[in-house]
Amino acid sequence: MNTVVQVKDKKFALYISDEKIQKRVKEVAHQLDEDLRKKNPLFLVILNGSFVFAADLLRNINFPCEISFVKMASYDGTASTGEVKHLIGLNENVTGRSVVIVEDIIESGTTMKEMLRMLGEKKPKEVYITSLFVKPRCLKVDLKIDYRCFDIEDDFIVGYGLDYDHEGRNLPHIYQVIE
Repeated sequence: MNTVVQVKDKKFALYISDEKIQKRVKEVAHQLDEDLRKKNPLFLVILNGSFVFAADLLRNINFPCEISFVKMASYDGTASTGEVKHLIGLNENVTGRSVVIVEDIIESGTTMKEMLRMLGEKKPKEVYITSLFVKPRCLKVDLKIDYRCFDIEDDFIVGYGLDYDHEGRNLPHIYQVIE
């Protein structure tokens, strides 16, 4: 296991090992099993960063469920507007359904709040939030995060699906930027 990795122009130190991640993901999957097994939920995985977490989480779910992938659009041409405009890829009817949002990291919470607003317009029965990482000190909005793997400080991290300038998603462990 590499304790320091280089991604583009930055060095990152090992922060959370794959073994710790897998253990915690299994624990969260077990919680989801107990709470939602009779609800046949639709898991909405937010791309791109959540794909590794979602794969591991859902391999540990032991009840019937559906999975779909969505992206949040906040672009106008090639520049970000800083404002989420719509969901890309939500083709399933969520009216009256239990929905579980699967996110990689929640920082300020503003994007998730907008996701909840947009989903609410489609009238699901209930919505749960599952996140690999939450930065509690960075939250700017009130969110009920039902399932979380790790609370972390406001550190820049990479690996296990999270990237730095489009690279590093394939690293099996989580690494923290070295100042």
